[in-house]
Formats: sequence, C-alpha cells, structure tokens
Amino acid sequence: MDMADTALIKQHLIDPEICIRCGACEAACPIDAITHDDRNYVVDVSICESCRACVPVCPTGAIDNWLTVPRVGAYSLEQQFSWDELPAELTPAQLAEFGVSEVAEEMPLTQKEVAQAQARQAPAAEPDPSGETPFDPAEFNAPQPPWSAAHAYSNLYGPRAEQKTITATVAGTLRVTQVGTEYDTHHIVLDFGAMPFPVLEGQSIAVLPPGLDARGKPHVPRQYSIASPRNGERPGYNNISLTIKRVLQDYDGNPVRGVASNYMCDLKVGDQVQVIGPFGTSFLMPNHPRSHIVMICTGTGSAPMRAMTEWRRRLRKSGKFEGGKLMLFFGARTKEELPYFGPLQGLPKDFIDINFAFSRTPGAPKKYVQDAMRERAADLAALLTDPNAYFYVCGLRAMEEGVMLTLRDIATDAGLDWNEVGGALKRQGRLHLETY
Repeated sequence: MDMADTALIKQHLIDPEICIRCGACEAACPIDAITHDDRNYVVDVSICESCRACVPVCPTGAIDNWLTVPRVGAYSLEQQFSWDELPAELTPAQLAEFGVSEVAEEMPLTQKEVAQAQARQAPAAEPDPSGETPFDPAEFNAPQPPWSAAHAYSNLYGPRAEQKTITATVAGTLRVTQVGTEYDTHHIVLDFGAMPFPVLEGQSIAVLPPGLDARGKPHVPRQYSIASPRNGERPGYNNISLTIKRVLQDYDGNPVRGVASNYMCDLKVGDQVQVIGPFGTSFLMPNHPRSHIVMICTGTGSAPMRAMTEWRRRLRKSGKFEGGKLMLFFGARTKEELPYFGPLQGLPKDFIDINFAFSRTPGAPKKYVQDAMRERAADLAALLTDPNAYFYVCGLRAMEEGVMLTLRDIATDAGLDWNEVGGALKRQGRLHLETY
C-alpha cells in the first residue's frame, strides 16, 4: 500500500446526534464540500480543505468534529448519510488493518490532492464569460453578535447536555394568516413552567416530533426561530412563541406533509412538546441606546423580527430606553398570507418604518423585498455606513442572494465601495443572515 494511503488525516465530520439540520454550515462552505439528504448533513472529504468557515455559524457545535483516520479509510458520503451518531476514534487494531502500526503525524489533504479529487468527481466548470467573481452572500455574514448584545445561553438542553430535553406545554395557538388562504401559519406559545429556559431575540429552539420515520428511527429535530422577546410572550412568564407555517408541499410544489410543522400546527392548548436548545449566539439584537435595526424578511422569517420589534416596543413603553430607527421590509405573496399583518398595522409610524412587498396581489405588479429596498435606497445607504445600524435577513434561502445584491447595488450607487462596506458590516457584527 502506498505511504500516502496510510498517512493519517483529521477528517471533518458532522455529528448527526446534535445537528439540528439548520443548513447554516452548507450555506457558509465556500467550496460546496457540505451537502445533505432528508436526514443528515455530511462533509465530502475529497473537497473539504479544513478552512473552518462553517464552524462559527453552527448553533450547536455539531460541525466541529475531526476524527483521525488513514486517508485511504476516510468515511464516505454513503457512510455518513447512514449514521445516527459519530463513530468512535479508530483503535490501534483498526488502524493496523489499513497498514498503520502506530499513530503517525496527522496530515491534512494537500491543495493538490483536493484539486485532483475534485477533478475526478466533476467536469471542469465553464469560466464565467463576464470575468466577475461569483457573489457569495455568506462571505459577509457576521459570525459574532453586535457588541452591545446581551449574553446568550445556548445548548442548555440536548443530547450532550445534562438534561436531554425539556418539556413545554402549549399555552396558546392562533392562526396568524387569513383563513381560506393557502398559507396556514400559526403563532404557538410554549410554556416551560418552573424549568429554566432563558432566551434572547434571534435565538431558536428545536422540536422533537413524536414517532418514527420511514426507516424506523426517531424523527430528527426541527428548528424554529423564537418569535417572542426575552421576558416571554407574556411578560414575566417563562414562555416563548414560535411562528410555524404548515408545510403541505416541497420546494418543487410536490405534495408532502411536513412532519414537524403539521404536528405543531395541530397541537391543542395543554398538549406537551419535547424541546431542545436554545440555539444561536450571533443573530442577536443590539442593546445600546439609539442603535438602529433594519429587518428584511419573508413569511415565517418574520419570527425573530417580531421578537426584536416587541422587545423594543416594551422598552419604549417603559420609558427606559431611547431606541434608534426600526425599519422593516416584509415580503409575502399577498397580504392575506403575511403573518401578523393586522398587528403590524397597529404599530406607531414613529416607532417602526414598515415596507411591505407583495408578489401575487391580483391586478398589481409583482413586488419583492428587493424592490421595496430599492425604493428606500437613500435611507439604506446612510444606514450601511452608520456604525450604530444593524441588518438582519431571515427567510427562504432563495431570497438571500437577491437581498445581498440589492444592498451591494445600493452601496455602489451611493458611491461606496461594497467590499469595504460589506467587510465592515461583517467585522463589526452588523450584518446577520439566517435563511433556510
């Protein structure tokens, strides 16, 4: 056997036991080394360069695993897709089966080997005739929270925690889209009773649906952003709220019944739910006076924006906080399918600047959040360079690139260098993307 085959590498692997399938790692990987199926997220050893760009964005730490294996015995994608938990480190006897008698120096794949592996697996890409470097929104996503954000607790409950799950009781459930529309979205309140569950705006939880999947395995956790502020959906109570859309078709329009979304939307008051989390330590709101918040979202991506808005509303009502601007760009197909449309209409205009974008209103031209942003280009350009302004984007992943390209165009049209502006947004923890 060739010496290169028996050289040891640190193989990058994702722990399926604590992964909540949020997709942040796949979105952050600059070379498409991470992929997934309907159960697991996995890393292709022939592509991964161990750059660790995916590590800071993982809310659970599932991404940060590195097992020592002989290069020839690296775990395949097929093996990783089949796992319910990570394998143990190889023993000396197992290493001997690969011709390794003792632990040698651990060696990563070389750049040349990575290139060779990629060349074997895929045809060479056609060069971009424009000569432009592809635009990657994740390149500007800040891995750290705003400097004035409160401290976030994370992973208090989960497979690696002292207590695996926490039981929540449904305290309320309300449909927040108009009855009769295709989009059935619910506002669900979960109460944790006497058990501690501290959360901040911008964090998320994962729900464990009961029952087994088609393979006879427990369903994997499903992640949902928290829609309530830090002091509870009901102030002073140990509860949170979620915004959940009932899934009845996949992204291609094929009929499918979402396991967790339908389970959650069908719950009644008094039912109990198994929860893990909370998760997330970067998509947090600033707390210093006069800080501005720009929120760009679609559909249930409004959940963290509702939490931030409600916390600022409560602070304003108490007279204890002098907030800056709140600016919301909120997109849906029609106003009937937009969650919280009624309550949003009741917020004071001097408190929040709301810009709706509807793409399927009968008799009206299509309008997306990017169009609404361009209409307010002058205001956004000023906020892009304001160190006290923070930007949050949440919704379907398909919206991410369009929104980020619009921000780039707004900066460029204002005579700003986007690479400088975007770089500053990332370094200063002022731009946060959470798409799914």
